[in-house]
Amino acid sequence: MLEKEIINFEKTVIAGVVTQEQSEEKLAEYLDELEFLTFTAGGEVVKRFSQKMDKPNPKTFLGTGKIEEIHTYVKEHDVKTVIFDDELSPAQQKNLNKILDCKVLDRTNLILDIFAQRAETSYARTQVELAQCQYLLPRLSGMWTHLERQRGGIGMRGPGETEIETDRRIVRDRIALLKDKIKTIDRQMSVQRSNRGALVRVALVGYTNVGKSTLMNVISKSEVFVENKLFATLDTTVRKVVIKNLPFLLSDTVGFIRKLPTQLIESFKSTLDEVREADLLLHVVDISHPDFEDHIQSVNNILKEIQSDDKPTIMVFNKIDAYKPLTIDEDDLVTERTTRHYSLEEWKATWMANVGENNALFISAVNKENMEEFRQKVYEAVRQIHITRFPYNNFLYPDYNENSATEEE
Repeated sequence: MLEKEIINFEKTVIAGVVTQEQSEEKLAEYLDELEFLTFTAGGEVVKRFSQKMDKPNPKTFLGTGKIEEIHTYVKEHDVKTVIFDDELSPAQQKNLNKILDCKVLDRTNLILDIFAQRAETSYARTQVELAQCQYLLPRLSGMWTHLERQRGGIGMRGPGETEIETDRRIVRDRIALLKDKIKTIDRQMSVQRSNRGALVRVALVGYTNVGKSTLMNVISKSEVFVENKLFATLDTTVRKVVIKNLPFLLSDTVGFIRKLPTQLIESFKSTLDEVREADLLLHVVDISHPDFEDHIQSVNNILKEIQSDDKPTIMVFNKIDAYKPLTIDEDDLVTERTTRHYSLEEWKATWMANVGENNALFISAVNKENMEEFRQKVYEAVRQIHITRFPYNNFLYPDYNENSATEEE
């Protein structure tokens, strides 16, 4: 008889700050996302803490009173981990570790941990390790408090924190080694890309957990790993896809997220080469998520960072089956109508209408809704790129509808 697997989630509290740049509503959105990240990493959020401040405290991120409140809660409820929504400086992390006497992480550390869990291939593991080493380097001093000899007096004289210097050297050497390893793999991957011939390249891009891998599986009939968690896909998967008689390459890339650690963008630049070298981008958006407009902006910012924001793009609004607008009761005279009350038809009439008739699609990859329209628009876009590149090939790939008529005959 199979034993039932019991998963022990780590008890966690999360904390954030309300500032002039970050309203309470915005913080609530970020903490929702941080809670989902924590769940993905194997933690259970038991409480949230927030504080209004002009700017974060340079010593402890939050005020001393709020930190004391968190410390009391952590002791009383046997909480193992405290996670802060923004990146902590090495000094803040060191101070918080001393005061709270438990594991203290920030958003960056949490995302790195998820990436480490998800990395399957040697290449992904190398990239994650490089990002972790770059994050760790300035934070080493706090890890060697038991070796400090700065207090002076009998028995306390000595070479000081030489252990830290040794460790820093080891980490720097490791970073150099990993960078060399990534360069080698990059060369191999660029050879692989050049061997793919003249096929048009299409890349799926978008926020994490918007359904890129599900869409990939539907179009290419492949078995890419899918899970309703953040960063289920780390490695780029490339498949040859044929719509009607037109072949092209489709790649599924790592998802993006708000406040993505700079170390990860740096170390995953090579994975994002698939995006950089694509001829067409399919920007997948989870329209059922209340903050999908923010997600679009975050993805556009990262595309700009990797110089890919000027490529032909089709906006694919996925998960229309899960879209549920908020409703206002007829006798409710107080609630103001916002974009969260828009129906899908109303959304289509907003800025989405301005991205171009052929550049916005509304689909459900899970229920395979509007997939015929999706195939047609992708076919036409790929065909246009192909016949621009090879004008003498245009007779091979007629218009989608002509192609369908020929097939029916």
